Amino acid sequence: MTTDQKPAPQQEAKDPDSRKSPASPRRRWVRTLGIGLLAIAVAGGGGYLWLDASSDVHNAGQNECVNVTPTGQASPGDRDAVCGVLESLIDAWDRNDAVAYGSQFTEDATYATYVGSYYEGRADIVNSHKALFGGFLEGSKLANSYLGIRFLSPDTAVVTGRGDDYTGDAPDELSKVQTYTLIREADDRWRVAAFQNTQRKSVMERISFILSPDTRPEAEK
Repeated sequence: MTTDQKPAPQQEAKDPDSRKSPASPRRRWVRTLGIGLLAIAVAGGGGYLWLDASSDVHNAGQNECVNVTPTGQASPGDRDAVCGVLESLIDAWDRNDAVAYGSQFTEDATYATYVGSYYEGRADIVNSHKALFGGFLEGSKLANSYLGIRFLSPDTAVVTGRGDDYTGDAPDELSKVQTYTLIREADDRWRVAAFQNTQRKSVMERISFILSPDTRPEAEK
């Protein structure tokens, strides 16, 4: 070896782990936050499922309208006549017949849906249901149960119940609460003068009952 030759430098062992720097505080914080958020999400999801599963209603109503005992100023046969109107509504819906459905309403009837759409007059109700039966609700049917029938006068009745539209098998639990106001018109026929449809928010209702027990209806205690 000549004097101007230098020995080749020794190569350091290539240990991948030896070059890894320890996790920075920022990285550890992000990881901890992510785990915490995941735990909260899992706990929240479990809590939501528990609230939903424990929110069954006790007062599901009668499957048949004629099984409800009316209150108020009902004349013999009036309950059956009122129930006949509601059965005609179901029949028309099941056939997706908007004209027949609308014929059960008064000329100036009002109709409020669970999404907040508000219709005025029979023509408005018919036209909107023609569009629904040709689109979103094509082939759908109605499921109803009945909570009460009150005759406010000999010619005015209020029917409350639960309901849902469906395709395929009928639902086990009805998700909407409904109010029908019917009147006897000059031709002696009963028709729906106003309809209100409200979507039941089962989890929100359950939370309300837990945080404020006095908000629970008597029928649900």
